[in-house]
Amino acid sequence: MTSSRRPALLLVNLGTPDAPDVPSVRRYLKQFLSDPYVIDIPAIARWILVNLIILPTRPAKSAAAYHSIWTRRGSPLAFHSQDLLLKLRERCVPEKFVAAELGMRYGNPSLRSALERLRGHSPDRIVVAPLYPQYALSSTETALAQIREDLAAMGWDVPCTVLPPFYDDPGFIGSLAGNVREKLGTAHFDHLLLSFHGLPERHVRKTDPTGAHCLQAPTCCDVITDANRLCYRAHSLSTARKLREALGWPAERTTVSFQSRLGRTPWIQPFTDQVLLDLPKRGVKRLLVVSPSFVADCLETLEEIQIRGREEFLKAGGEELVYVPAPNAQDDWADALARLVTAL
Repeated sequence: MTSSRRPALLLVNLGTPDAPDVPSVRRYLKQFLSDPYVIDIPAIARWILVNLIILPTRPAKSAAAYHSIWTRRGSPLAFHSQDLLLKLRERCVPEKFVAAELGMRYGNPSLRSALERLRGHSPDRIVVAPLYPQYALSSTETALAQIREDLAAMGWDVPCTVLPPFYDDPGFIGSLAGNVREKLGTAHFDHLLLSFHGLPERHVRKTDPTGAHCLQAPTCCDVITDANRLCYRAHSLSTARKLREALGWPAERTTVSFQSRLGRTPWIQPFTDQVLLDLPKRGVKRLLVVSPSFVADCLETLEEIQIRGREEFLKAGGEELVYVPAPNAQDDWADALARLVTAL
């Protein structure tokens, strides 16, 4: 039996279907969209929305989208996350951690299966590393809630230490900046678009303990305070500022937007799909796009931006859209993440 005097590391990511086919995507979407942290409406209304409105039609469309990005290794999010896990093991096991595992909030490998594997190493605590740079109820918090539920079901009373949001960490920002510089090379781009995942406005307001700060003024996210310390929009704008400063890129040639909205309720703006149609009208012909809310490339970056977003931008009059890859499992990002988790 391995010594229990060291912690174990649990990497957490969102998840992915097991295959790019309709049954697999339906199972995944049902689990994902049934989460009250994701669609935070009354349970009966959520059941009707998911089972009677979304699931009868959405899986076929989503399966086609997944098929367009699937590789011989499977889902990009899955294998990039697994590759990152292997690099964390090289850097941190056994010197710091007795073991390291990956768990997905939805799909496989599940958080429960990862916890079961970690329990076999008898760690004295678990360092939980949600791979979300910016905090959100529908990503970070739901994963932590599921971990608490799984541990209770397992009867395992083990302490957990959680990696805080790393939206402004120099190592994370440096990895993003390095990827942007590689795409820039000697090429000229008119504009830099930083496209973050979107959230309903009500999710942002829920993280404001004062109830009187978030989304109350145009400048509410300019400075991180006690009121917005867990605000996804504030975190995103901070990431954008740090990245732009690291690149020395002018503010007037930068736009921040939010993608992947669902439903008719108000979501934080501006919307990426609308920005992609608007930029050519403003004279932007060559566009560089980064998605800084994703540390691993996935459907939202590869299909929504690199494929569909590019098509929309070109149809609107743009000439070139280049997507900057996520940090994935590259060495500088693995080094930065190893530094963050070993400090806990």
